[in-house]
Amino acid sequence: MTTTSAWNITLAKQGWYKRNEIALTPWLFLIPGIVMFTMYVVFPIFQSFQISLFKWDGLGKLGTHGEYVGLANYEKLLTRDRSFNISLWNNLKWLIFYLVSIPAGLLIALFLNQAVRGIRLYKSLFFFPFVISQIVVGLVFTWFYDPQYGLFNGIIGFVGFEPINVLGDPGLATYGVIAAGVWPQTAFCMILYLTGLNSVDTEQVEAARLDGAKGMKMLWYVILPQLRPATFIAFVVTVIGSLRSFDLIAIMTNGGPFGSSRVLGFYMFEKSLSEYGFKMGYGAAIAVILFLIMMIFIGYFLWRTYQDEKAANQ
Repeated sequence: MTTTSAWNITLAKQGWYKRNEIALTPWLFLIPGIVMFTMYVVFPIFQSFQISLFKWDGLGKLGTHGEYVGLANYEKLLTRDRSFNISLWNNLKWLIFYLVSIPAGLLIALFLNQAVRGIRLYKSLFFFPFVISQIVVGLVFTWFYDPQYGLFNGIIGFVGFEPINVLGDPGLATYGVIAAGVWPQTAFCMILYLTGLNSVDTEQVEAARLDGAKGMKMLWYVILPQLRPATFIAFVVTVIGSLRSFDLIAIMTNGGPFGSSRVLGFYMFEKSLSEYGFKMGYGAAIAVILFLIMMIFIGYFLWRTYQDEKAANQ
């Protein structure tokens, strides 16, 4: 009897699970996570689509206490709601300025990825904003911007400028809150790039040096292509973070002054759950639009990443 025949007989005598153990075991670990993700992420997304078609105050069952209005909530949002337009424009500002944290995190990571004296202390200082709560960040920057005793006005006063009430100015409040958000987001991107730099192929770097590459050429043609996975994660997380911004606005401005610093996430909260709201259908419509905007940006970047990898493999 050959070895192959003996092995087949042994497999036939074993149970079904034993024969498929290698293929099934990973799924046994994945199933709990898939179930939780489906229950708490996928199902609520579809439920939000459903609720957005109703006029409902959240009390009682949707089918009996909610009034079906079709796309009326979306029509009002897109044509007659000035607060929605302000919130959408502010979200665009968040997205544009939040993306600054990606190159800033890369530059800090390149600086910290050196064997110099005291580098662990520098890493700890740059890492610190990421580990503290967003609430604490909001409070710190609120004190920083304080028009009477804040450090910000002390700095600009030292160079000859008049004091500015950043969070009390409708034209500046949004930018002040964005600056507070960029601080910890830059630290997060720095961590991603530091992890990516640890896996950079040193042989490619040495070969590029022998060919005369250095400075920006080394970074652009050798380092950055190997950091593509870190860049992808940094981009996705930064886009999502900018579009779902809420906590800093709630702490620093509460949407003010005069609603000038609202974003879609905060406006959704106001309409759905605040003292002005309990309009669950209207809030769900805002949530759906916010979700679709996220999917457009992330889907585009996924497509670009796929095209780049496809071109690289050809």
